[in-house]
Amino acid sequence: MELQQLRYVIAVAEEANFTRAAARCFVVQSALSHRIKTLERELGFALFARTSRRVELTAAGEAFLPEARAALEAAERAVADASEAVGRVRGRLNVGVIPTVTAVDVPAVLGLFHRAHPEVRVTLRMGGSDALVEEIVRGDVDVAFLGLPEPLEPRGVAWRHLGSDHLVAVLAAEHPLAERAELRLADLEGETFADFTAGTPGRAQSDLAFDGAGVRRDVAFESMSADLIVDLVRQNLAVTLLASRYAPRERGLVVLPVVDGPSRAEYLSWSDFNPGPAARAFLELVGGDPSA
Repeated sequence: MELQQLRYVIAVAEEANFTRAAARCFVVQSALSHRIKTLERELGFALFARTSRRVELTAAGEAFLPEARAALEAAERAVADASEAVGRVRGRLNVGVIPTVTAVDVPAVLGLFHRAHPEVRVTLRMGGSDALVEEIVRGDVDVAFLGLPEPLEPRGVAWRHLGSDHLVAVLAAEHPLAERAELRLADLEGETFADFTAGTPGRAQSDLAFDGAGVRRDVAFESMSADLIVDLVRQNLAVTLLASRYAPRERGLVVLPVVDGPSRAEYLSWSDFNPGPAARAFLELVGGDPSA
């Protein structure tokens, strides 16, 4: 059994297609299929059920896949650890980020990290803070930039506080409240809102504030895309609350402080159990404590 065979099995399982798996592994399909068939003969059972249109894991394949992933990750970690011992950082770094991070210039930080450690393959995924914490715990994400309603803190992961910010109201320039110098939550009662998806930390910070103030609001538009939320506001279909450092200052929009509005804290977070060499190097660069 070879590591490359394991890579091919994982690729086919995730793509559910031999052609896409071969393209992902930069190999011709016939070679990939041959290596998997060779592995199946060595094992004595089929990993995949195949037809001309469909590929699925067999029961044996379902049992094989998690351990194949673990074996491949262990091999990659061994190479990364050995490289670190001789002063080189290699391997992978999976970074998670919320859509509205403002405490850190993420592209600039990733660029700086890449120049310092060019042999590390960096990937980036966007999501809500709760989902990113789960992915850190599962090992799918190495480090993540989170945003949570104050005074909540990340749970189940190590973290460093990056900063806090008040939320502000964003309205279309023609909105009746746009002429005000500032607002209170009560001023927004009865307005139609655009906000992040219910149940996410990005939404919770506003929900908690309005509930605490005893103000009811109508969230008609839900999206995990901050850009889409702003576009809806720009069309005067809704108003929204966004972090002040993220809220766009541009023609057609008005940004107003909310006296009794919510605030959120941003965090850099990572696994509190044995972060890899690339994660440790990234944390040192950004200022986290990998020993936490």
